[in-house]
Amino acid sequence: MRAFRISRHGGPEVLEWVELPRPVPRADEVLVRVRACAVNHLDLWVRRGVEGHAFPLPLVPGSEVTGWVEEVGEVVRGLEPGRPVLVAPGVCDDQAAIEAGLETTSRSYGILGEHRDGGYAEYVVVPARNVLPAPEGLSLVEAAAVPLVFLTAWHMLATRARLERHEDVLLHAAGSGVSSAGIQIARLLGARHILVTAGSPEKLEKARALGATHLIDYRREDFVRVVREVTGKKGVEVAFDHVGGEVFERSLEALAWGGRLVLCGATTEHMARVNLRAVFFKSLSILGSTMGPLTELRTVLRHVEAGLLHPVIDSVYPLERAADAHRRLEERDVFGKIVLKVGDDEEERGDGGS
Repeated sequence: MRAFRISRHGGPEVLEWVELPRPVPRADEVLVRVRACAVNHLDLWVRRGVEGHAFPLPLVPGSEVTGWVEEVGEVVRGLEPGRPVLVAPGVCDDQAAIEAGLETTSRSYGILGEHRDGGYAEYVVVPARNVLPAPEGLSLVEAAAVPLVFLTAWHMLATRARLERHEDVLLHAAGSGVSSAGIQIARLLGARHILVTAGSPEKLEKARALGATHLIDYRREDFVRVVREVTGKKGVEVAFDHVGGEVFERSLEALAWGGRLVLCGATTEHMARVNLRAVFFKSLSILGSTMGPLTELRTVLRHVEAGLLHPVIDSVYPLERAADAHRRLEERDVFGKIVLKVGDDEEERGDGGS
């Protein structure tokens, strides 16, 4: 099969277009013929390298995969070849953690394309439990823009921060995949004021269409001041961040008493200074969040099939242009997800498991 592989860290040029043996599923695994794989900031981190972290190179990146069942292991049941499927990106073999819905905190937890070969390829092997029916009503290219970002945003807002109806929420970088999902989830959960930041009027208007109620151009406005004006000096109950650095620091200033800041990444700066007096005096909570359990992804997919959550796609590239897709994401001029498409223009839609 053809695939992109990373053997050393660096710029987009280190994505190697190579010929690899087609993987063979073990007894409890499934071979998926890839139709589409979305691009994430995680892919950029894997490609560039992260200080103090060792990735298992050489590695095929790509976490959000859809396609068709090609072959199943000898103990796998209920997954016939040819079925359109979506792959859950989180991998865990800790049964106790899985049963408790705590797989993301297990030391055995990993992510497709970070800890094992992912979807920048014509085929990928994954555990059978990770293979779900493709969502009804979406093409496989559209569905590839769902699993990682919507699961991440759901776990952040619904599980970690426990956003409640009529609470106010601030989301940063509205054009990102995870925030375009988070805006919709905040609306679904009944948030009152959904304040978002972005660097252009065009991105802010797209965020409004997703459910944002207050738009903040961070290049021209102080988001803390706007939050205080909108909330009558109260602040927001929840701040949703994956930017880090100064944005993280100032988001703490934007919180109401008892507020919660939930963080799933640090795309600009991984270090920040925290006013500890404000944290204890205002009873603030700082919550880390990584992806979410498979049970929550199933919840997300039900909302997608009901038409309550929608994938947001910025652009689609053929797999062969993965390096160009990385460059576009690095330019930060996207709204929603970039998706890599494998193969011809044939489209198949999810069957809902029928």
